[in-house]
Amino acid sequence: MSVDSSAAGKPRRSAAGKAGTTGSKTGTKRTTRTTTRTTTRTTTKQSTDPELVQLLTPEGKRVKNAEYDQYVAGITPDELRGLYRDMVLTRRFDAEATALQRQGELGLWASLLGQEAAQIGSGRATREDDYVFPTYREHGVAWCRGVDPTNLLGMFRGVNHGGWDPNSNNFHLYTIVIGSQTLHATGYAMGVAKDGADSAVVAYFGDGASSQGDVAESFTFSAVYNAPVVFFCQNNQWAISEPTEKQTRVPLYQRAQGYGFPGVRVDGNDVLACLAVTKWALERARSGEGPTLVEAYTYRMGAHTTSDDPTKYRADEEREAWEAKDPILRLRRYLEASNHTDDGFFAELEAESEALGRRVREAVRAMPDPDDFAIFENVYADGHALVDEERAQFAAYQATFADVEGA
Repeated sequence: MSVDSSAAGKPRRSAAGKAGTTGSKTGTKRTTRTTTRTTTRTTTKQSTDPELVQLLTPEGKRVKNAEYDQYVAGITPDELRGLYRDMVLTRRFDAEATALQRQGELGLWASLLGQEAAQIGSGRATREDDYVFPTYREHGVAWCRGVDPTNLLGMFRGVNHGGWDPNSNNFHLYTIVIGSQTLHATGYAMGVAKDGADSAVVAYFGDGASSQGDVAESFTFSAVYNAPVVFFCQNNQWAISEPTEKQTRVPLYQRAQGYGFPGVRVDGNDVLACLAVTKWALERARSGEGPTLVEAYTYRMGAHTTSDDPTKYRADEEREAWEAKDPILRLRRYLEASNHTDDGFFAELEAESEALGRRVREAVRAMPDPDDFAIFENVYADGHALVDEERAQFAAYQATFADVEGA
């Protein structure tokens, strides 16, 4: 992976992402073999920590893992720097979007702060011919798929319904309805299997969505039809204000057992572990072994969206404990301890980060203002009296602001 890039260009797919080609290929032949493996224990976890796959500790120390080391064994220092660059630039973009919302340029924003490793690690594990179905928070995955960051912002400004062609990057439009994208992914994966392709599908969702019936139906269909899909759940501990323990009595990854396919819990703040586990899951899918559930155990450092106030339902001490597990700091410590980088790299990346921030600001401010009355259009084909009444009421409400401005 190269460190430098044009501030106006697309982020380039890294060698770490292309390494997903290690998945075995069987052409049109697909098997129905299943596996009973559910998770792997890390030998360095503390007794109070959950059972999960970890390759980098919060202190940046490399942990050996007999099952998953092979999926990152060939990673180069340049590729490691590329993963670090991906996370830094994704966080910078996210921070800029949050600031733009606070300045009134965006109507809403869903931050990924703290979840960079889960998204970059899994995103770089995909191949170009894989297809991704995101929620509304997968800004890091969009970056890995080559979607220009500025294209993510039109929907949140209210000027379009997505902003990019899904088929150009095999990256579906953001899905606001909770959990429905898992059904889309399952159906698409079933089609991929019928076409005889060896590509795979990834469906992203959160711990809150795991309680939705759509997700349960997706698990059922994908298992029965042996669909080549990876369900990637980012368990950031909070479904808005509802903690995970109020949604399930067992760890989320164990739910896969009831449907007949494997589940794995991975350290979602460890970019190497997320990369390795996702590669493994994608390899299973491509070789005809069916679906996998990956639970990335991470933490939402910010608010659910910019309309949320997390201080009302969670303690500062909880966030502080997770700050010590920061995914970017973790990889930086490993890079420095391994002598894989120098001050020049970080200075160059800081300049690139600032350039990205400027480009995002300029792009958003160049966008047109949303059409205030577009919401009333195309509701009914032939119009409707109630919609006409609501439009008139809204127009009268808007007119009150004009009076204030003219006073």
